[in-house]
Amino acid sequence: METCQTKLGADHPDTLTSKSNLASTYRNQGRWDEAEKLEVQVMETRKAKLGVDYPDTLISMANLASTYRNQGRWDEAEKLDVQVMETSKTKLGVDHPDTLTSMGNLASTYRNQGRWGEAEKLFIQVIETLKIKLGADHPDTLTSISNLASTYRNQGRWNEAEKLEVQVMETSKTKLGVDHLDTLMSMSNLASTLWKQGRWDEAEKLDVQVMETRKTKLGIDHPDTLTSIANHASTLWKQGRWDEAEKLEVQVMEASKTKLGIDHPDTLTIMHK
Repeated sequence: METCQTKLGADHPDTLTSKSNLASTYRNQGRWDEAEKLEVQVMETRKAKLGVDYPDTLISMANLASTYRNQGRWDEAEKLDVQVMETSKTKLGVDHPDTLTSMGNLASTYRNQGRWGEAEKLFIQVIETLKIKLGADHPDTLTSISNLASTYRNQGRWNEAEKLEVQVMETSKTKLGVDHLDTLMSMSNLASTLWKQGRWDEAEKLDVQVMETRKTKLGIDHPDTLTSIANHASTLWKQGRWDEAEKLEVQVMEASKTKLGIDHPDTLTIMHK
């Protein structure tokens, strides 16, 4: 980023891309203020240089909305999400991939606010369009189905959630392989639904499979691996297997402190648990 600024200028497209990439790194570390500062800078520069309805400008707005969403700043996230969605519909069309992504982002904001009906409506619209455009077994379609399942799960609509999650998991296994990261995520989502219903044995079986595969594929201290270890610990804890749960939770906490820092949201979450 610094080299681009010196060689190309602060408002050059390559400089803005590098700033956006750095902001993404900050966002993934939970360094919200630093991410937001860069994202606002990129967004405002692109508005001035390219226009408010240019695709790169819309992407920068969506990135900023994501940072707001991760902090629970729902109103600010929603305002940007709606603006991006409406502009994308006008400029690109209602069934363009970028428009569908923006609809999914807005639906996620609604879901996080507990606005289930609005979230469900958008997710279903996205799913049906993706099925037609990309096919029922395309990764983007499966992701949208997972999002709808999450909306059902958060409402306690277990049967509907489970049905969709099984569908996504089995399709992912067939299309991507049993150890693909998307497949593992679908298995974890299903385990969560089973866990919420108190179906501990079934949840544990999936949790362990996800955990062991992530250890092999990603490493024991990868954030996704740590999440799966924490999920397994929660299942053990619910069964009253305190010693086993504590051992795993301490492992996750110490690894999170080292990898992410003591004040990262994921580290604080596991300390709280």
